[in-house]
Amino acid sequence: MDVVKEEGGCSLSVVIPAYNAQGTIGEQLDALATQRWSEPWELIVVNNRCTDGTLDVVGRFQDRIPRLRIVDAFARQGAAYALNTGVRAAKADAVAFCDADDVVGEGWVAAMGEGLKQHAFVSGALEGKRLNTAPLARHRREAQTSGIQEYVYPPFLPHAGAGNMGMQRALFEAIGGFDESLETLFETDFCWKAQLRGVPLTPLPQALVHIRHRDRVRALLRQARKYAENDVVLYKRYRPLGMPKLGKKSGLAAWKYLILGVGDLLHEEKRASYLWELGWRTGRLYGSIRNRVWAL
Repeated sequence: MDVVKEEGGCSLSVVIPAYNAQGTIGEQLDALATQRWSEPWELIVVNNRCTDGTLDVVGRFQDRIPRLRIVDAFARQGAAYALNTGVRAAKADAVAFCDADDVVGEGWVAAMGEGLKQHAFVSGALEGKRLNTAPLARHRREAQTSGIQEYVYPPFLPHAGAGNMGMQRALFEAIGGFDESLETLFETDFCWKAQLRGVPLTPLPQALVHIRHRDRVRALLRQARKYAENDVVLYKRYRPLGMPKLGKKSGLAAWKYLILGVGDLLHEEKRASYLWELGWRTGRLYGSIRNRVWAL
C-alpha cells in the first residue's frame, strides 16, 4: 500500500499497533489528525496481520496526517511484537504509543513530545466515560486516571498501560523492547525493568487518552483471565528482585467474595466488577498451577 513519506527528521514518533481495527481506528486517526505541536512528528500504524478494512481506513488519512506510514508486522500475532516493530521503524529518538481502539485527547501529541524532552519514560492519564455506553463497559473502574497505576497485590513498583506511554529510544534499546513472550502485561514488565535500572516512570496527567472497554461478557472474562495469568508470570519473575511474597491465604478471601457475592450479577452497576474479579481469579488459579507457584 502506498503511504505518504516526508523528508526530514522528526521529534516524536507515534506508534499504533493494529489488528482488524476497521471499526475504531478511524476515530483515533481523526483525533490524531487534529493534533497541533510546534515540532515535526510522525505516525506509524503497525499492520499486525489485519484481514479487514483497517488499511483502507488508514489510507483515507494520508492527506490529513503528512508523516503517516504503515509498517508490516507479519511474523507473529501480538501487541508486544507489533510495538517493537513500530519502534524499530521509527525515525525519532522519542516514541509514544496509543491504541487503535482508543481516542487521544486534545494536545496529547504536544504533551508527550514535550514530556519526553525532560523525561526518559512517561505515561499519560486514561479516561473511560466518553467511549463506553454499554452497561458492562460503563461501570468499569478506572485505574490510570493520574497517569500511572499503583501495583498493590503484592505492593510493588508503579506501572502503566502501553496505550498511553512514551519513552526515549535509548531506554527501549537498553531494555531490549517489550517481552514478546507475554500476551499481556508486557508493558508492566517493561515499567519494572526500567525502574529497577533507576529510570522513573513519570506521569503526564495532561496527556489524556479516552479508552474503550470490553462490552461483552465473554470478552471481559477472557481479558481478565489473560491479564491474571501473565500477572502470575510476573510475580514469579520479580519475587527474586524484591517483590513481596503472597501469603498462603492470599486470594482465598476473594474466592469467598465470589461465592457469597454472586448476587452482584443481578445489579448492572456491580456486574462488570464481579465478572472481572471472576475472570481475574480464574486466571490466577490457572497461572499458579501452570507456573508452579502460589499466587492466588
